Amino acid sequence: MKRILLAEDEEVLRMLITDTLEDQDFAVQEAEDGQEAIQYLEENKYDLLILDYMMPKVSGIEVIKYIREKQKDHHLKILMLSAKSQQFEQEKVFDAGANFFMAKPFSPIELLAKIEGILYEN
Repeated sequence: MKRILLAEDEEVLRMLITDTLEDQDFAVQEAEDGQEAIQYLEENKYDLLILDYMMPKVSGIEVIKYIREKQKDHHLKILMLSAKSQQFEQEKVFDAGANFFMAKPFSPIELLAKIEGILYEN
């Protein structure tokens, strides 16, 4: 079973994503902000990190930089979700070390297809 850490501060969106992924037999751990995501990353191994760009305490960009600079697991796949979908914002996401980007809003089916592509086709 693939393990996913989802860091999203919007509770309704977090619940929707979690329900969608768990229905497909993914094991999902939820973090409400970037600080909590870092804590979980220090304690556990995941196949994929899905995180929101704008979160309280620690932003998604800061989480990515922390992972890529401090963690030994440079192979963790990272998908950034953001309403900030302008090209320069996407470049910041990739420069920080994310592997994939998805603009909000999105449908659960779009997200699921993206995740399956990341975990099973790459």
